[in-house]
Amino acid sequence: MKEKQLKKGKQQKKKLPEKDAKRKHRIAFMLNDTEYNAIERYLRKYKITNKSNWYRSTILSHIWKIMEEDYPTLFNENEMRR
Repeated sequence: MKEKQLKKGKQQKKKLPEKDAKRKHRIAFMLNDTEYNAIERYLRKYKITNKSNWYRSTILSHIWKIMEEDYPTLFNENEMRR
């Protein structure tokens, strides 16, 4: 009986949607002068002020595109074209 009372009074934790999940993993990388200047020029040209968001969206969009192309299928590409 005591167990039922505990379960009833407990509140379930709400899960945040993936989009709003807190970012807790830091990634750092180095660039040479040429790479850095190219990126800075691009950010200025397109008036991008949030570098972190731009890096994240650029990298992840590339990863998602590749993952979508490499998604396992039942048949290989040649068999599907016949």
